[in-house]
Amino acid sequence: MNERDLRGRVLTALAGVRHPVTGRDVVESGHVQGLEVDETGDVRFSFGVQADDPGGLVREARGAVEALEGIGAVKINVTLPQSQQGPAPSGPPTSSVPARGAGRGPGVVPAPTPKAGVLGENTRVVAVSSGKGGVGKSMVASNLAAYFAASGKRVGLLDADIYGPNIPVMFGTEGRPGVSGKKGQEMIEPMEAHGVRLMSIGFLLEKEQPAIMRGPLISGILKQFLEQVTWGDLDVMVVDMPPGTGDAQLSLVQMVDIDGVVMVTTPQEVATGDVRRGIKMFERVNTKVLGIVENMSGFKCPHCDEEIEIFGSGGGERLAEEVGVPFLGRVPLDSAVRLAGDEGAPTVLSAPDSGAGKALREIADLVTEMVASRSR
Repeated sequence: MNERDLRGRVLTALAGVRHPVTGRDVVESGHVQGLEVDETGDVRFSFGVQADDPGGLVREARGAVEALEGIGAVKINVTLPQSQQGPAPSGPPTSSVPARGAGRGPGVVPAPTPKAGVLGENTRVVAVSSGKGGVGKSMVASNLAAYFAASGKRVGLLDADIYGPNIPVMFGTEGRPGVSGKKGQEMIEPMEAHGVRLMSIGFLLEKEQPAIMRGPLISGILKQFLEQVTWGDLDVMVVDMPPGTGDAQLSLVQMVDIDGVVMVTTPQEVATGDVRRGIKMFERVNTKVLGIVENMSGFKCPHCDEEIEIFGSGGGERLAEEVGVPFLGRVPLDSAVRLAGDEGAPTVLSAPDSGAGKALREIADLVTEMVASRSR
């Protein structure tokens, strides 16, 4: 069967998927855009989420296409409502989230520009970053946010780690954010768990769907997550940054005033060397580094109480002294951290008296004091 016939069959299948509220099919209503079918039967299209869509509409569309004979892989890029509707893109979709702005289709991202008042005037912004992945950056970010909320603060947590969004799992949150506001001025309603308002691209993708996009598109996603989410009046915004020194870090410092960055490392040199580069990057863009957290710092054997330095020790503290920033504390290797992450309950809430729980609470108290002492 040729490509044209396959494409016709796919359109017919999609036309059979109807919106339960409006009664219109997803092709007629403009949900489906940029449909492509290649000679191998692989299908790719963009699905534009609208304000009154039920949660399973994307899955229903995928199922209708996958049920067809001769169809290979089905790739769907989910796009959020734009603040102003522009023409449908003529080419294949290239971004999971569109940039804001009149006449812009998904994948067309404006250069980020500083914008005063994106968050509340009194909102403190604390970014958590690392030089490399796998050092516990998201764990530290989620525990800081949960501890701040438990202390009575109004807290938001923005998951800026677009390629590895772990915050939904760490907070045990599933589902898709709602959309409010009138047509053309829609706003995304953040998810909430443990008193923390959450936004992550992980809420917008299927579990197996990777975020495939070029680096510059990340700035458009962050811009939308900052400007087009109803965060409300926050005391603290915690941002879980992706590892490294790339687009997300540079975009964020252009968009909002960051009160400070917490750098996370493990003790060994391969990790601290990357953190050193990250610190230099933030210094070059005039962003304050609050200090360094050393994670996975020693493991106490539950049977003999011997402490084993699996990843070495003291690397974070030595780095802090070398580059002239505060050392915020050590978090030991602790099974409570693994259980907390898997069960969606941050350690400071689920195991506050564990070794890691105590260390994380002390670090959060120190960060609170340091941010409060900084003038805006």
